[in-house]
Parts: sequence; C-alpha cells; structure tokens
Amino acid sequence: MKTKHRSMLLAGASTIALAPAALFAQEAIKLDAIVVTATTDVTTQADGYKADYNQSATKSDTPVAETTQSVSVVTAEQIRDQGAETLGQALRYSPGVLGDPYGVDPRFDSPTIRGFEARGSQYVNGLRQLRYMGAPAYETFALQQIEVLNGPNSSLYGAGSPAGIINQVQKRAQGFDFGELGVGLDDNGSRQSFFDWNRTVSDTLSFRATGIVKDYESQVEEIGLERGYLGLAARWKPTDRTTLDIISSYTDDAPTSPPGIPFALTGQGNDKYLRELYTGEPGWDDHDRQIFNIGYELSHEFDSGWTFSQGFRYEKFDWEYTGHYVTGIDASGTGITRGANYQRENTTGLSLDSRLAGEVLTGGMEHKLLFGLDLRKYDADTVTEFYNAEGGVTDLDWRNPVYGGVPTGAPWYVSTPDVTQTQIGLYAQDEITAGRWRGSFALRHDWSKQEGTTYTNFAGEGEIDQSDKALSGRAGLGYEIAPGALVYANYSTSFDPEIGVDGAGEQLEPTTGKQWELGVKYQPDSFNALFTAAIYDLRQENLTVNLGGAEGRRQVGEVKSSGLELGAVGELAPGLNLRASYAYNDTEQVDPSGANDGNEMPNAPRHLASLWLDKAFDNGVSLGGGLRYIGEREGDLANLYSLESVTLLDLAVGYSRENMDASINLNNLSDEVYLANCGSFGCYYGEGRTISAKISYKW
Repeated sequence: MKTKHRSMLLAGASTIALAPAALFAQEAIKLDAIVVTATTDVTTQADGYKADYNQSATKSDTPVAETTQSVSVVTAEQIRDQGAETLGQALRYSPGVLGDPYGVDPRFDSPTIRGFEARGSQYVNGLRQLRYMGAPAYETFALQQIEVLNGPNSSLYGAGSPAGIINQVQKRAQGFDFGELGVGLDDNGSRQSFFDWNRTVSDTLSFRATGIVKDYESQVEEIGLERGYLGLAARWKPTDRTTLDIISSYTDDAPTSPPGIPFALTGQGNDKYLRELYTGEPGWDDHDRQIFNIGYELSHEFDSGWTFSQGFRYEKFDWEYTGHYVTGIDASGTGITRGANYQRENTTGLSLDSRLAGEVLTGGMEHKLLFGLDLRKYDADTVTEFYNAEGGVTDLDWRNPVYGGVPTGAPWYVSTPDVTQTQIGLYAQDEITAGRWRGSFALRHDWSKQEGTTYTNFAGEGEIDQSDKALSGRAGLGYEIAPGALVYANYSTSFDPEIGVDGAGEQLEPTTGKQWELGVKYQPDSFNALFTAAIYDLRQENLTVNLGGAEGRRQVGEVKSSGLELGAVGELAPGLNLRASYAYNDTEQVDPSGANDGNEMPNAPRHLASLWLDKAFDNGVSLGGGLRYIGEREGDLANLYSLESVTLLDLAVGYSRENMDASINLNNLSDEVYLANCGSFGCYYGEGRTISAKISYKW
C-alpha cells in the first residue's frame, strides 16, 4: 500500500507540473530567482553567492556584514551551480562545516560544525526540526537558501546544539508569475523530475507549488532513495503592513540504511571493491517514511512602527525501517559479522514563536529591540530492536557474498520510550548602533519538562519526570575600523535538554555550551563580496555519545573545541562568483572518569579547506570548479584508528538559452576512494565520481 500511495503522490505532482507549462508557454518571460528571508518580511534578491541578510543570527534584518557572530548563507544560485542534492552537499564549501561526514546516507543530513555533530541543530523556517535522534533529510529542492550560524545561540532559539544552527529556508509564494519544469539523471542510474510554479491571483494573494519525484541510486547498488515531495505555499498581503505566509509540505520516501564496512578490511588494497559492497540483506532491509508539515508566518507593523511577527509549525513524522550494520570480521578474516535492527517512530511536534520588534533612540544610540516568547511540544513513541547471531543474523563472506540470512529469532535488545517534552522560552534582544560601534545583547530563560515512560530489557521499566530550567545569553561588541570593516568580540551560551535515558537507565542531563569568539568582517565598496575571519574557543558539557551495544548512550564530562575560520564569498568580476573557506579545529575530550580523557573528538578534521569559482559568459555558457580538502581525523571516541586526508575535485558546466537551462556536474572527478567516517557501526566510504545532468524549461 505504501508503494502505491507514494506512486499516487508522484503522479499527482507530475500532473500539477505539466499544467502551468501548457497554459503559460506562449507568455514565457525568463526571471532571475528571488530569495526571501524566513523570519521577517524583508525581501532580498541574492544575485550570485553573497546574501546580504539572514535572520538566523538575530531574527532581524541586521546585515550579515554587521552581525557580531560567524554566520554564512548558501544561496539558491550556489546550490544550483554545484548541483547539490542534499543539505550536506550544499554545505561542502561553508566555513567550519564538514557537509557529509557519513558519506552516502539518504536517511539523514548530519553535518558537523566546529567539530561537533549538528544533526540536532537543524531548523526549517526558523523553527527546530523535532526529532531527538537527529533530523531527517529535508528535500533540498524545496529550499531557497540555507543559513549557518556557527556556535551557540540559545539566547534566541532555546534548546539547541552548542555547535550552531542550520536554518533551511523553504520556498514560499511570491508576488509575480513564474514557473520551472525539469528532469535530471546521473551515471549511477538516478533520475528525477521537478517543477516550481508560482501564480498571482490578485495584488494581495499568490500561490506556489513545488514538487520533485526522484529515484536516487548510489555507488552501492542497493543503497538509494525513492522520494516524492510536494510543497504548497500561499501569501496574503491584505495591507502594506501585514503579510501572512502559509507553508506546507508532504514527503513520502524510502531511504535505505547503509550497513557499512568493518575497519579491519579497509586499507588492504580492496577499498574500491569494498566501496560498492553491500553488507546488508535485501530480504530484510526496508524503509517507509512520511513527513508532513504545515505552518504559517505572520508579520504586522503597527502605526507606532513596532512589528509583531509569529511563526508556527505542526509536524507529523512516521518512520518504520529494518536494516543491518557490521560488527567486525570473523577469525578467518573472510566473514563479516553483522547485526540487524528494527525501528518504528511515531512523532508529532508543535512550535510557536512570537516576537515584538521596534526601534528606540536614546541619546546618540539606536536600539533595535526584540521581545519574544516561544513554545514547543514534542511527542515521541519509539520502538528499537537489535538482533544478533542468536536472533538469526548470519555472517557475510565479503569476497563472495551470498544473501538470505534474514533474522528469525528474538532481539537481544529492546527499547520502547514514550516521551513528551514541552518547553517555554522568554527572550529579549537589544542591537545597538552608536557611531562606529555595534552591540548585540540577548538574554533568555527556558523552562523544559519531560514526562513519559521508558523500557529496555536490560534496565526494565522506568518513569521519566524531569524539569529543567536555564538562563542563556549572548553579548557581542563590534567596531567599524574603516568603511565596510568590522572587528568584533562575542560570548554566547547554549542549553539543550536531552530526551531519554542512558545505557544504565538514568535520565540524561541537559547539554550546555559556552563560546568566546573574536572576528573581523570586510565588505569592500568596489565589488560585491564579504571576507571573514574568526577565532573561537567552544566548550560543551554533558555531550551525549552513543557507545553502541548494551552500553547505549553516555554523557561525556566536557569537550573542548577551538580554532580558526576564514571565509570569502562574492562576485569578483561580472559573472565570476567565488566561495572559499579554511578552518583549523582542535578538539579534546575532558572526561577524567572515562578512558577517552584527552582524546580528540571523532571525525573532527584539524584542517578543512575549499575553493569554488564559477564564471558565466555572455554566450550563455558557464564553467565552474572546486577543490575540497578534508584533513586527517580520528575514527572513534577511543582514537584507536585515524582516517586519512583527501582532496576532492568538482566541476560544473552550464548553458542557458532563452527559456532553457542545462547543466552537467562532476563530483569527485578523480574518483578518490576514501573513508568518510568510521564508528561503532562500521566505516562508510565517500561517494565516488558521479556525473549528473539536468535540463529545465522556465517561464
């Protein structure tokens, strides 16, 4: 039934796509993309790769160049030019971000920021994606820009990872007519069709429909993703001072779990073969997932000049899947030992963020004041089961795999948490301009409560009844040393209540973070660009890590992360876009009671560097290319093994003529074979050389 249901969704999406093309083909007008910010009614057109505004850092219209924090924006044009299909791919060239550290995993987008996982830091339209085991992958075609805030920011968002915030801004209705219809494919056998259609009904009302149907295939034949996505949006502007956006989406997909490869087999000269080896079971591994969102964004400016804004979203997430993972190799060295798992999740979430903003003059200082209240409720009913050899899981000969060992016995581990989390946050912010001085100060108080039950076959039944409260804040001070040049210092904190219990059945403590940052930003007058540099010292306490097996989750005392980040983005010359970054990051676990005290964090490269250039010529041809360097990093918490550095080359060719756009992207051109990640569930290879092509018609 699920396959049939998904097919009906895809067929409906294709029908919607074809209708506007037929109706408006004779009135074809080619328009540049318009990028609209997510949390206020400030509208900006991001020509090229540099966006002047974002709302993640301050929830206001303060320009990026004047924000006393590290923040970067990936525009729709950069996403298109680089052929990014996932959030991780879109962030590959962002400062301090390792975009896809787990290689190919269609289930999640799990970037790291400043050495820490950010799967719990992902937001959509300024509201957090509510899944405590990591946000599910959101459809990138649905986005008009991606904002990355490096470092803690609980002062405005409440519960959130100390690593930072990744805000995915969803497409919404615009005040003019346009459309796009296209198809794509790659040399792995992937194929897709997509559309984006906007229609104005009147001067005050417009609608937008966005959809994509994709069948993604990876370098491992059995690992892929079937997805149908449909996004519907409406914008109503009854007056010049009032705007209401309705934004909804439905995703029906089936992402396959990558089982991994034992570390002991890697580096023996068989890596190219192992990169394409499937170590799961076709007769067992299966996925079925549905994600539904509906919400609104309201903005109203009063006669006094003060503005009331409100964002709301309801989420429904259902996921059921079975999969395999590797645990090692047998004594002969030819058999891969494996485990299997079953997961069922039924979750719902409600988020509401209300803000009142205005400006006040006191003496020679201008104050942008913001007062907010946000509410969040999250319900999770989850079943997790793990199987081993006693449950029917068999070994797999990696030289000559024979499949068919489907688990038939009882699981060795069962967990069934049923948890409700509620959170209330009150916050205030004051952004001050006084001559060349810039100040940004924010304070917030959160109340969080968790209720429910938990059960594991090791710890038995338990009750969850925990209340937490925390005060978090941010203080930033900047000075304009020359026109367009700002130096700044920033201190910020974070607070994130952990849901559930550790391996011993004890309630997890909230994760907290604090960070000092010093930086400089320069925006020249002679051309449209932004150059940034920052040094930071970030500390997290009670970081939750998954040790696997019966030990489950455990909290580390403290983790340190310090380093340097350099970034450059902009248009160096007419039609020549640049995106470049370098990051040095040093991490350390501080856990005197544990065996990993003094170790580095896993998968946190000391060095990350990237450079992308794209040139559009007058004849419609565009050429782009990029280099990505991922430095050496430790493979696990115990630092028992290391992963080698790798340099990757990407190329892009595009052609535009009248209403037609065509592009070819080559990722990992030299087909480098490298380990993207290793952990308690095996190692995962980075994607090999992939050639993809798209063609679309716009009107």
